[in-house]
Amino acid sequence: MVREGARPARQEHGPIRQRPGLAAWAAAERPRERLHDETPAALATRELLAILVGSGPTGSTSVDVAARLLADCGGSLRTMARRPVADLQGVVGVGPAVSARIAAALELGRRLASEPETPRRRIHRPADIYAMCGPRLRDLPHEEFWVVLLDSQHAVMREIQVSRGILDASLVHPREVFRRAIAEGAAAVILVHNHPSGDVSPSVEDRAVTGQLARSGRVLGIPVLDHVIIGSGRWASMAEAGALDGRVERRPGPG
Repeated sequence: MVREGARPARQEHGPIRQRPGLAAWAAAERPRERLHDETPAALATRELLAILVGSGPTGSTSVDVAARLLADCGGSLRTMARRPVADLQGVVGVGPAVSARIAAALELGRRLASEPETPRRRIHRPADIYAMCGPRLRDLPHEEFWVVLLDSQHAVMREIQVSRGILDASLVHPREVFRRAIAEGAAAVILVHNHPSGDVSPSVEDRAVTGQLARSGRVLGIPVLDHVIIGSGRWASMAEAGALDGRVERRPGPG
């Protein structure tokens, strides 16, 4: 019996507090959002695994499951890759679907490592851009604006479409052009777009967009090396015309 006014006896075990799930984390701290905002290389191994895990069981997060799985393999992805798929399911939170995703991802990594690297195309002059982009852009009935990402040796890393339709400074925002360039570690970029009319004379908007992006590139340390306008069997280089200032030299295409 508890005497009146006496303090209740302390319970041996209080209520269990469950750790909040990833939904309660700040968006910038969630692995999937971080991968989109930064690069896969910026994530820890357990965070990359957590994206494959998807969600954890009640009371834990996908990052918790990934950390347990990694610890169970001695912190080694190589050890994890050697294990049978069924063995991965011995970790709480790893079921058939999760183990299959992880095994598939590790196998893709093995195949990537054994795949021979294809030499990247180097850009030496505007004619190289025409040879690469001309066949795709010169006969289109609408305008498309592309950015070519280059490494420090001026080799092509990737070609990215930025906009489709009439070129306008409000559509081709520096953020859209340089976000991918920054994420992929590009050393420089080349701008490319087509004129469906076939005439490669730069418009007022062409010059405005070029100037805006060139200034942004200088600030970010990712220079705009050229803006090549592609027409019907012809191309024009703003760089050859004088430092991207809009005085464009027209040249016939290479055939």
